[in-house]
Amino acid sequence: MKNYNVKRYQESDYANWNAFISQAKNATFLFHRDFMEYHKDRFEDYSLMVYKDEKLVAVLPANRVEDVVYSHQGLTYGSLVYNEKVKLVSVIEFFNAILFYLKENNIQKLQLKLIPSIYHQKPAEELNYALFLTKAQLIRRETLSVIDLTKPFLIASGRKEGVKKGIVNSLEIREVSDFDDFWNIILIPNLERKYQTKPVHSLQEITNLKMKFPENIRQFNVYYKDEIVAGATLFESENVIHSQYISADENKNTIGSLDFLYHHLITEVFKEKKFFDFGTSNAKQGKVINKGLSFWKESFGASTIVHDFYEVETSNYNLLDAVLK
Repeated sequence: MKNYNVKRYQESDYANWNAFISQAKNATFLFHRDFMEYHKDRFEDYSLMVYKDEKLVAVLPANRVEDVVYSHQGLTYGSLVYNEKVKLVSVIEFFNAILFYLKENNIQKLQLKLIPSIYHQKPAEELNYALFLTKAQLIRRETLSVIDLTKPFLIASGRKEGVKKGIVNSLEIREVSDFDDFWNIILIPNLERKYQTKPVHSLQEITNLKMKFPENIRQFNVYYKDEIVAGATLFESENVIHSQYISADENKNTIGSLDFLYHHLITEVFKEKKFFDFGTSNAKQGKVINKGLSFWKESFGASTIVHDFYEVETSNYNLLDAVLK
């Protein structure tokens, strides 16, 4: 551990951080500082950078709340990020150094939301093993509905009927560069009516992010008689298309708008990708399932992977000493 130096991210590290993220085997554009900092006013950043002999070898996107550090509460997933040359023992050493640093800085616990394996460019579950060694506790588990687009998948007859309705009703799908109509006419009213909540991203925030990441954030709308009736906001990474927002007006079942849209996205627009991630259908920290939403996703051929959240006591860094012999 004496060869490792852990430091907090500073603005002067911007270029170095982003260059490292671009070469990592388990990172996506969500870890770029321009994405992480769109909501920096809501979080106390506590991102960490691990150096060995002055060379950057790992980063941890994170924020702090009192004596707990989280990886990062403003991101869908987080965890320790490193490149393909790093070996298992090195990741254990990185984690040892991070826990020791946190303990020395009066942080009692570290909570990690692991990066689902489909987002890895290459296998990258070394940290999972390190968490086991440090007696980390599984505190939350959510289910993600995912289609493996590299293999045959079965679309249920009910979804095909919805596609037929879309054709009969002459629905039109357009990829657009702005989010105004979808946010104001469809998404915000639906979330307010059904769940008394708002989108995670404001209209201004998603617009600004689109400007910074035009190839990664994409918006598709469905129109009936030239009026918007449904839409989807998608985040595109190297291997995965993630459906960040799905919403439609009250006529979606009658005219087949969502079935028509997602059939097109899966079988045409993104058919060359490896995975299509519909996201979670969970609520209450993963302990409740929206059965209707889960069924709808699965009827497109999606099946389940899990997204795990762990908590580890920083004082458990010493449990790794016996391993690193």
